[in-house]
Amino acid sequence: MKTDVPPIIAVKELFDLRHSNKLVIVNATSGPNALSNYQEKHLDGALFLDLNGHLSEIHEDAANGGRHPLPTIENFAKTISEIGITQNSHVVIYDDKGGANASARFWWMLKAIGHEKVQVLNGGIQEAEKQQFPINSEKVSRTRVALYPVTSWKLPVVEIDEVEQVSQDVDHIVVDVRAAPRYNGEFEPLDLIAGHIPGTVNVPFAENLDSDGLFKSPNELKEKYTKLFGDIPKENIVFHCGSGVTACHSLLAITHSGLEIPKLYVGSWSEWSRNDKAIAIETKE
Repeated sequence: MKTDVPPIIAVKELFDLRHSNKLVIVNATSGPNALSNYQEKHLDGALFLDLNGHLSEIHEDAANGGRHPLPTIENFAKTISEIGITQNSHVVIYDDKGGANASARFWWMLKAIGHEKVQVLNGGIQEAEKQQFPINSEKVSRTRVALYPVTSWKLPVVEIDEVEQVSQDVDHIVVDVRAAPRYNGEFEPLDLIAGHIPGTVNVPFAENLDSDGLFKSPNELKEKYTKLFGDIPKENIVFHCGSGVTACHSLLAITHSGLEIPKLYVGSWSEWSRNDKAIAIETKE
């Protein structure tokens, strides 16, 4: 029996799940203060996963896979098993950036191993506080379970050579979800070179959210992405960002809209810009 749940969960729905023994709440985030922020306050019962330490396998040279390459499937299976996630777990993930910090990335990774019951909390910790969901600084113990049975990533990803082949092909679309100034080449705060992959289109991930930091309605998002994709089939659509994290926010929004998940270029701009590839810049007239 198919038991998939909607990819987004509202705080009021999380209240109803609070006492389920299958619920696993995860704060998936990043940054130098990520752990201390979590320790200072988190949703009641929430566990912590760090983008760098748990959801990536960072290489010495970002030219090989970008700044946040996926971990091996074996290491990811160990990570989720160590915090008590089984195939029957109902996982709810949140962060403090409307899903764009690392929770959408963790959502994508769980979907990519075939996990069915996984959702991102709409509005993150800010919305939880606003709606008075229990938040505290209590230490949460981890319950290790048997190793999650998985052998491969099941969602489509592409490598740098394929992106180079299709980025300027009219039968494909490669979408860059970074903020417009980064795409335009006006500045680059994280990588070595500013600009974008030639032929790509810019659709910033922040546009998936409304002014309150909540995901726009499925109908709004479906209209937006259906118009963007036109007649291009799902297998010819690629999303990327700086390092394969915020692109997952748009993949989450697309799934929220009822459309199928396109391909992800995990290496993204952080890999592309370090490999002597062609670079485009939007010039102001």
